[in-house]
Amino acid sequence: MNRKYTGWWRLLEQDRTRWDRILIRRGLAALERSEKLGGTSGTYALQAAIAACHARANLAEATDWRRIAGLYEVLAQQVRSPIVDLNRAVAVAMAFGPAAGLDLADALRNEPALRSYHLLPSVRGDLLEKLGRFREAAEEFLRAASLTQNAREQKLLRTRAAACTEN
Repeated sequence: MNRKYTGWWRLLEQDRTRWDRILIRRGLAALERSEKLGGTSGTYALQAAIAACHARANLAEATDWRRIAGLYEVLAQQVRSPIVDLNRAVAVAMAFGPAAGLDLADALRNEPALRSYHLLPSVRGDLLEKLGRFREAAEEFLRAASLTQNAREQKLLRTRAAACTEN
């Protein structure tokens, strides 16, 4: 399947050799200085640590998803945000499998702040697809397409839905 679509999964497809290594080194050095000063538990420090996990991995497959999932767990306790919870669901799925992530994403389905947020059904669709639940995945991708105003996202989400109906 052609994987040219938008969403969190695009991070996995990026050519990390094109990332600016100088800026990454500067960011990692700043994070290290902050950690030495005891700045490891604030929300910005946690977000920086998550970004650092991505930046340290030269290949998407080398990303330390277990650490990211743990960092999101701590961040979720501090911030209490459904967006953080959705990001945590993605990290958990990457670390422990799509079923584990889907359980967390499903818990967000009735969250008022996410009712019209297209990334919740996008994430659910992706995880359902990985679990081989293609009909449900297609429904989620179509729902996500209906919730975004971005024409490119709509097209790509509909393409994913169509691919799921072919299975």
